[in-house]
This record gives sequence, structure tokens and C-alpha cells, in this order.
Amino acid sequence: MTSARDQLISYINSDAVFHGDFTLVSGKKATYYVDLRKVSLDYRVAPLIGQVMVDLIKDIPDVYAVGGLTLGADPIATSILHQGAAQGLAYHAFVVRKEPKDHGRGRQIEGPELAGKRVIVVEDTSTTGGSPLKAIAALRKAGAEVVAVAVVVDRHTGAKEAIEAAGIPYLAAISVDELDV
Repeated sequence: MTSARDQLISYINSDAVFHGDFTLVSGKKATYYVDLRKVSLDYRVAPLIGQVMVDLIKDIPDVYAVGGLTLGADPIATSILHQGAAQGLAYHAFVVRKEPKDHGRGRQIEGPELAGKRVIVVEDTSTTGGSPLKAIAALRKAGAEVVAVAVVVDRHTGAKEAIEAAGIPYLAAISVDELDV
């Protein structure tokens, strides 16, 4: 039987790896693009992402919630929430807006109250670590304790180093070296 991780890598390779000339959110140029939303929003693949990510983070004690900067983190967090629940684990999910709302309650973080809670910032793929770092700043401002950053695919382009320089452990489920890029 093929593992959830091996199945996930297969889906990413077949449906989410694109070749050509791309400009990444960081402004850097790349000859390939890993568009994980092509698979993280797929009913066949989202459960695999949840299983793989729960396996990645399950040994971190007392994690209350997972989430990150919208949009890349949103389907990852909900996959973890659902697969964690299926395994009897209680992970809440949250969403960090790029900016606080200018109406209503003016919140930047949606979901459960996180002050004093241990949280993990998740991301689909990270190049420079900019999105997780922005989420970390908002979470710290809200009084949450960020205990790790966990990404589905690490591109090996500086994100790990940037996150660890901020004093946060960095975990990746899959290395870009394992993909057909």
C-alpha cells in the first residue's frame, strides 16, 4: 500500500508542478511553479495533506490551533483540523488576514481566541518565509505562542533560514528535491 505522503507527492507532481518562466510572490524568478492550491482544494488530495501534516506536527505538545496567512494556509489548516479530528486530535484552525479589517470588530485573526495558546503557523509552500513571518508577527501581537512553522513543500530558497532566525522551528513535509521540478 502506498503511503499518504507518497500519494501526495504523486498528486503534486501530476497536478501542481508547472514549468516555464514564473515570478514568485517574493519577486524572484523561477523556471517552475508549485501551485499547491491545485491540490489543496481537491477533494482527493486535501485529506492526504491533512494526514501528512498531522504526522509532521503530532509530536509537538499542547498545540491548540493551526493556521496562517490567508490564502495559502487556509486549506492546509482546515485539512489538519479535519484529519486531526478523524484521529481524535483537537486542532482548531485560524486565519490571519494580511491587514486588520477596517470594519466590524477590526480583527486580523479569525477563529478562536489565541491569547496564551500554543499555535503552529502552516503554509502550502514557502520561498522566503515572508508569509509565515507576517502571520507570526500578528499572532505574537495577539498574545499567541508560535511553537513552529510547518509547510507542505519547502523550496529550499531561504524560508527555513528566515523562520529559524526568528527563533521558530521550521518543519517541512516534502522537499522540492522530491518533486519533478
